Amino acid sequence: MKNLLFFFLSSCSFTVFSQIDVLSKEYQNLKQAGLISSQTYLNTPIVPAQIVHYKGNSEKTGVCDCLVQLDSTFLLAMAPNDDLYSNSIYLPFSFGFYGNTYDSLYINNNGNISFIAPYNTFTANPFPDPSFNMIAPFWADVDTRSTNGGNVWYKLNPHSLVIVWDHVGYFNMMEDKLNTFQLIISDGLDTLIPSGNNVSFCYGDMQWTTGSASGGVNGFSGSPATVGVNIGNGLDYFQVGQFDTLGTAFDGPYNTIDQVDFLDNQEIYFNLAGSTTNIPPLVMSSLICDTIDVYTGDTLHKSLNAIDFSIGVSTPEIGQTLNTTIQCSLPSALSFVATPNGEFTKYDINFDATNVPPGIYMIEMEIADNGIPVQTVHKSIPIRVIYDANLSGVEQFTESTFSVYPNPASTMLQVEGLQSIDELQLLDLQGKLVLCGNKTSKSLDISSLNKGVYLLRIWSTGKEMHTVKILKD
Repeated sequence: MKNLLFFFLSSCSFTVFSQIDVLSKEYQNLKQAGLISSQTYLNTPIVPAQIVHYKGNSEKTGVCDCLVQLDSTFLLAMAPNDDLYSNSIYLPFSFGFYGNTYDSLYINNNGNISFIAPYNTFTANPFPDPSFNMIAPFWADVDTRSTNGGNVWYKLNPHSLVIVWDHVGYFNMMEDKLNTFQLIISDGLDTLIPSGNNVSFCYGDMQWTTGSASGGVNGFSGSPATVGVNIGNGLDYFQVGQFDTLGTAFDGPYNTIDQVDFLDNQEIYFNLAGSTTNIPPLVMSSLICDTIDVYTGDTLHKSLNAIDFSIGVSTPEIGQTLNTTIQCSLPSALSFVATPNGEFTKYDINFDATNVPPGIYMIEMEIADNGIPVQTVHKSIPIRVIYDANLSGVEQFTESTFSVYPNPASTMLQVEGLQSIDELQLLDLQGKLVLCGNKTSKSLDISSLNKGVYLLRIWSTGKEMHTVKILKD
């Protein structure tokens, strides 16, 4: 009887597939052996989560303000699983999706939401795809069954739904690499998403792309993960990109497969509410999401008076072109180089604060596509110039309430004088998160880092933030 069942399974009978419990060992073995097509919709029973609130058993990664802090108001979307999905979740608002209006949806474990039916599909397809109606911040083979991996959480607000895939691992129960990413949808009235948009993708630390049943080896290669939107009619869709390996390289949504660290600390907002197929341009940046600090007055280290960072702009629609203008409230401090590649252009921006008075300076970007109607996006980037005479001596980094020492340092950094620390994070000068500190002991081990200058960000007493420049010697 067992051999007969195996025969039917290998011939991909829909009827027999529907009898398999996705949580069973049998299903996992068949999936690992490549005997279950990931493109087949499995009519498996939903395994709902109990009413479990987030209890703070993992910490937020990333420094992006668009990552909503998990707290006890978040509910578990579904029990720990491999390829399952939530019950139908009813929304207290109407969500517009390419001219369609939805008031309920499914949260799928594998990094996406859907409105017409839930999906078990664990190997991602590129968009467009007529088989799927989904919004996918990171469609890949998420597996939340491991002991030290995270789960999928959600929170309903009057005008928005926040979903967080928090420190989730990949198939088969792997937790050596973990991804944190978030999706917010709204009716356009929630301030969690900037005005004029109804969807937000936001990323913390992204460490893997592919499960082993999709050709992945140690979390990479094989079938790439897909980031994008697809309503399922073959016409209304867009792709942010596909990702299959470690690194930061990205050349646009429809060119070569890209590297997943490009998504680290990204925030991407867009509006799907209209019936038009012309989605406004996307602005993609691994910048920290608030003010960027740059230091001036350092006569010993002239190169530290400037900051370099990159901004990517992309048109979701194939074949469109973009017209971008970049201006600064202090034009002499700004320079940039544009590298176009099809629908995507990378801008490498330099702000030189040499002899610039301390204060806030604004970089303004205006990006317009050539669709019908023309869509335009505006991005403001505040630059804060801080005077710092040199890099030696703890006194340069001491405020009335706290100090960071030793500085310069080669192994351990210690923070003193703050009663409590919410977050302790170290960034490089491009704004990329490189280390998270121990907020309990108020320390940070930097022994593994290369020599150079870093920015230490300290959140204390709620939202109060301090920025300290650190020299690793």
